[in-house]
Amino acid sequence: DEHGEVVAETRRSDLEPFIGFHYPATDIPQASRFLFMKNKVRMICDCTMPPVKVIQDRNLAQSLSLTGSTLRAPHGCHAQYMGNMGSIASLVMAVIIYDGEVDANGRAYQAMKLWGMVVCHHTSARAVPFPLRSACEFLMQVFGLQLNMEVAMAAHVRENHILRTQTILCDMFLRDALVGVVSQSPNV
Repeated sequence: DEHGEVVAETRRSDLEPFIGFHYPATDIPQASRFLFMKNKVRMICDCTMPPVKVIQDRNLAQSLSLTGSTLRAPHGCHAQYMGNMGSIASLVMAVIIYDGEVDANGRAYQAMKLWGMVVCHHTSARAVPFPLRSACEFLMQVFGLQLNMEVAMAAHVRENHILRTQTILCDMFLRDALVGVVSQSPNV
Protein backbone atom coordinates (compact mmCIF):
# COMPACT_ATOMS: atom_id res chain seq x y z
CA ASP A 1 0.00 0.00 0.00
CA GLU A 2 3.11 2.21 -0.31
CA HIS A 3 3.07 3.41 3.31
CA GLY A 4 6.42 4.01 4.98
CA GLU A 5 8.15 2.84 8.11
CA VAL A 6 11.49 3.86 9.62
CA VAL A 7 13.27 0.51 10.07
CA ALA A 8 16.78 1.65 11.03
CA GLU A 9 18.51 4.79 12.21
CA THR A 10 21.73 6.21 13.54
CA ARG A 11 21.42 9.51 15.38
CA ARG A 12 22.96 11.75 17.98
CA SER A 13 21.65 11.06 21.49
CA ASP A 14 20.15 14.57 21.77
CA LEU A 15 17.90 14.06 18.72
CA GLU A 16 14.42 12.58 18.77
CA PRO A 17 14.29 8.98 17.51
CA PHE A 18 12.23 8.09 14.45
CA ILE A 19 12.73 4.31 14.54
CA GLY A 20 9.39 2.53 14.17
CA PHE A 21 7.68 5.68 12.89
CA HIS A 22 4.93 4.89 10.34
CA TYR A 23 3.69 7.36 7.78
CA PRO A 24 0.91 7.07 5.17
CA ALA A 25 1.58 6.75 1.46
CA THR A 26 0.16 10.25 0.99
CA ASP A 27 3.19 11.74 2.83
CA ILE A 28 5.17 11.10 -0.36
CA PRO A 29 2.99 12.38 -3.23
CA GLN A 30 2.91 10.51 -6.54
CA ALA A 31 4.73 13.41 -8.23
CA SER A 32 7.62 13.01 -5.76
CA ARG A 33 7.65 9.24 -6.29
CA PHE A 34 7.86 9.85 -10.05
CA LEU A 35 10.77 12.27 -9.55
CA PHE A 36 12.62 9.70 -7.41
CA MET A 37 12.33 7.20 -10.29
CA LYS A 38 14.06 9.70 -12.61
CA ASN A 39 16.45 11.29 -10.12
CA LYS A 40 17.46 8.72 -7.53
CA VAL A 41 19.43 11.09 -5.27
CA ARG A 42 18.06 14.34 -3.88
CA MET A 43 19.95 16.83 -1.73
CA ILE A 44 18.66 19.84 0.17
CA CYS A 45 21.60 21.84 1.52
CA ASP A 46 19.59 24.33 3.58
CA CYS A 47 15.80 24.26 3.71
CA THR A 48 15.72 27.68 5.42
CA MET A 49 17.25 29.51 2.45
CA PRO A 50 14.87 31.18 -0.01
CA PRO A 51 14.83 29.59 -3.49
CA VAL A 52 17.04 31.16 -6.14
CA LYS A 53 15.08 32.51 -9.07
CA VAL A 54 15.92 30.85 -12.38
CA ILE A 55 16.01 33.36 -15.21
CA GLN A 56 15.15 31.85 -18.56
CA ASP A 57 16.13 33.22 -21.95
CA ARG A 58 12.99 34.59 -23.64
CA ASN A 59 14.03 32.93 -26.91
CA LEU A 60 13.64 29.41 -25.50
CA ALA A 61 10.66 27.64 -27.02
CA GLN A 62 9.84 25.66 -23.86
CA SER A 63 9.99 26.41 -20.17
CA LEU A 64 13.10 25.26 -18.37
CA SER A 65 12.50 22.09 -16.34
CA LEU A 66 14.49 21.36 -13.19
CA THR A 67 13.01 17.86 -12.92
CA GLY A 68 16.42 16.24 -13.35
CA SER A 69 18.18 18.56 -10.94
CA THR A 70 19.54 17.05 -7.73
CA LEU A 71 19.88 20.49 -6.16
CA ARG A 72 16.55 22.18 -7.00
CA ALA A 73 14.77 24.05 -4.21
CA PRO A 74 12.43 22.05 -1.99
CA HIS A 75 8.69 22.60 -2.19
CA GLY A 76 7.55 25.02 0.52
CA CYS A 77 5.58 22.39 2.45
CA HIS A 78 8.57 20.01 2.41
CA ALA A 79 10.88 22.72 3.76
CA GLN A 80 8.35 23.34 6.54
CA TYR A 81 8.12 19.57 7.22
CA MET A 82 11.91 19.42 7.55
CA GLY A 83 11.93 22.44 9.84
CA ASN A 84 9.29 20.82 12.05
CA MET A 85 11.61 17.80 12.39
CA GLY A 86 14.53 20.02 13.36
CA SER A 87 16.31 19.19 10.10
CA ILE A 88 18.02 21.80 7.93
CA ALA A 89 19.76 19.62 5.33
CA SER A 90 18.93 16.23 3.84
CA LEU A 91 20.25 13.67 1.41
CA VAL A 92 17.67 11.18 0.15
CA MET A 93 18.51 8.12 -1.94
CA ALA A 94 15.83 6.02 -3.60
CA VAL A 95 15.88 2.22 -3.44
CA ILE A 96 14.42 1.04 -6.75
CA ILE A 97 13.35 -2.51 -7.54
CA TYR A 98 11.85 -4.07 -10.65
CA ASP A 99 8.39 -5.47 -10.04
CA GLY A 100 6.56 -7.84 -12.36
CA GLU A 101 3.53 -6.10 -13.89
CA VAL A 102 0.98 -7.02 -16.56
CA ASP A 103 -0.07 -4.47 -19.20
CA ALA A 104 -3.57 -3.98 -20.65
CA ASN A 105 -2.86 -6.66 -23.30
CA GLY A 106 -1.90 -9.25 -20.68
CA ARG A 107 1.83 -9.07 -21.43
CA ALA A 108 4.22 -9.29 -18.48
CA TYR A 109 6.96 -6.70 -18.07
CA GLN A 110 9.34 -5.45 -15.39
CA ALA A 111 8.29 -2.06 -14.00
CA MET A 112 10.50 0.13 -11.83
CA LYS A 113 9.07 0.60 -8.35
CA LEU A 114 10.12 2.83 -5.46
CA TRP A 115 10.70 0.23 -2.72
CA GLY A 116 12.14 2.54 -0.09
CA MET A 117 14.48 5.39 0.69
CA VAL A 118 17.63 6.00 2.66
CA VAL A 119 17.27 9.43 4.25
CA CYS A 120 20.08 11.37 5.91
CA HIS A 121 19.17 14.50 7.91
CA HIS A 122 21.43 17.12 9.42
CA THR A 123 20.59 19.86 11.92
CA SER A 124 22.71 22.47 10.13
CA ALA A 125 23.30 23.44 6.51
CA ARG A 126 25.37 20.81 4.77
CA ALA A 127 26.38 20.02 1.19
CA VAL A 128 27.49 16.51 0.25
CA PRO A 129 30.20 16.59 -2.47
CA PHE A 130 29.31 15.14 -5.86
CA PRO A 131 31.75 12.17 -5.68
CA LEU A 132 30.23 11.05 -2.37
CA ARG A 133 26.67 11.47 -3.73
CA SER A 134 27.65 9.39 -6.78
CA ALA A 135 29.11 6.67 -4.56
CA CYS A 136 25.90 6.64 -2.49
CA GLU A 137 23.78 6.37 -5.64
CA PHE A 138 25.90 3.42 -6.81
CA LEU A 139 25.49 1.68 -3.43
CA MET A 140 21.70 2.14 -3.65
CA GLN A 141 21.71 0.58 -7.14
CA VAL A 142 23.69 -2.42 -5.86
CA PHE A 143 21.38 -2.73 -2.85
CA GLY A 144 18.32 -2.55 -5.15
CA LEU A 145 19.71 -5.31 -7.38
CA GLN A 146 20.47 -7.52 -4.36
CA LEU A 147 17.00 -6.86 -2.96
CA ASN A 148 15.50 -7.74 -6.35
CA MET A 149 17.32 -11.08 -6.31
CA GLU A 150 16.10 -11.79 -2.76
CA VAL A 151 12.49 -10.95 -3.67
CA ALA A 152 12.69 -13.12 -6.82
CA MET A 153 14.19 -16.01 -4.83
CA ALA A 154 11.42 -15.79 -2.20
CA ALA A 155 8.78 -15.80 -4.97
CA HIS A 156 10.47 -18.83 -6.55
CA VAL A 157 10.46 -20.70 -3.21
CA ARG A 158 6.74 -19.87 -2.71
CA GLU A 159 5.94 -21.04 -6.23
CA ASN A 160 7.81 -24.32 -5.71
CA HIS A 161 5.97 -24.90 -2.41
CA ILE A 162 2.62 -24.35 -4.15
CA LEU A 163 3.57 -26.72 -6.97
CA ARG A 164 4.68 -29.41 -4.47
CA THR A 165 1.40 -29.05 -2.57
CA GLN A 166 -0.59 -29.31 -5.81
CA THR A 167 1.36 -32.43 -6.78
CA ILE A 168 0.70 -34.08 -3.41
CA LEU A 169 -3.01 -33.24 -3.54
CA CYS A 170 -3.34 -34.52 -7.12
CA ASP A 171 -1.49 -37.71 -6.20
CA MET A 172 -3.74 -38.26 -3.17
CA PHE A 173 -6.84 -37.60 -5.25
CA LEU A 174 -5.80 -40.01 -8.00
CA ARG A 175 -4.66 -42.69 -5.56
CA ASP A 176 -7.40 -42.69 -2.97
CA ALA A 177 -10.13 -40.67 -4.66
CA LEU A 178 -12.12 -38.41 -2.35
CA VAL A 179 -11.25 -40.19 0.93
CA GLY A 180 -7.57 -39.29 0.54
CA VAL A 181 -8.27 -35.58 0.15
CA VAL A 182 -9.80 -35.27 3.63
CA SER A 183 -8.04 -38.04 5.56
CA GLN A 184 -4.36 -37.56 4.62
CA SER A 185 -1.96 -34.71 5.25
CA PRO A 186 -2.00 -32.12 3.76
CA ASN A 187 -5.74 -32.07 3.46
CA VAL A 188 -8.46 -29.67 2.46
